[in-house]
Amino acid sequence: MNTRAWIVFLDESGVSLLPQIRRTYSPRGRTPLLRHRLNWKRASMAGALGYHSTDPDRGARLCFHLKPGSYDTAGLIEVLEQMKVFYRGERVVLVWDGLSAHWSRAMRAWVAEQDWLTLERLPAYAPELNPVELLWSSLKKRELANLAGDHLADVADATEQGIHRINANPRLPWSFLAHTGLTIHPPHPPNLRKDQVGCVSKVLVTATR
Repeated sequence: MNTRAWIVFLDESGVSLLPQIRRTYSPRGRTPLLRHRLNWKRASMAGALGYHSTDPDRGARLCFHLKPGSYDTAGLIEVLEQMKVFYRGERVVLVWDGLSAHWSRAMRAWVAEQDWLTLERLPAYAPELNPVELLWSSLKKRELANLAGDHLADVADATEQGIHRINANPRLPWSFLAHTGLTIHPPHPPNLRKDQVGCVSKVLVTATR
C-alpha cells in the first residue's frame, strides 16, 4: 500500500419517495400524520469519505453522487471516473464491500488500467467498519426523516442539503471514522485551525430532476 495515499471508503445506499419514519415532537394529543402517494420510485446514492494516510492536516474529503434507479458496474465506474478527477492524480486506496458490481470482471479490468487506484475489500458482513454508513444514518435521521416528497427531486434536494451540512463541519467525517473503531495514522487529527474550517470537499452532487 502506498503510504502517501488517500484511504477512501465508498458505499451505496437507496432512497425512495416512501418516507423514512422517525420519532418526532408534536403537541399533546395530536399525532403527526404523513401523507404520501405510495410511489415506489427509487434513487441510489454513492458516498466516499477519504482520509489521507499520513497528513490529517489535509482534512477529510467527501464525494457524493445521486442517480435514479440502482448502480451497476458501469454506473460505479462513472463515479470512480469523477473521483479520479477530484483526486487529481493522487494515489487512492479504495475500500468497499463485496458487492458483485465492485468485483465484476468489467470492474477489475477497468481498475487494472488505473495507476492511481488500488482496491481493498472490507470483511464480509461488516458494514459497521465503513464510516459512510454513519453518513447515511446522519442523512436519514435529519434531512430525510419523515420526508414525504411528491417527486424524486424533493428527495434529491433534501439529500443535497444534508451533504452541504456535513460538508460544512470538518469534524463530522472524523467522528464517522472514530465510530467504526478504525484508525488511520496518526490516529487523531490535530485541532483544526480557523483556516482549515473548509477543508472537507465535495466532488459532485448530481440528480435527475
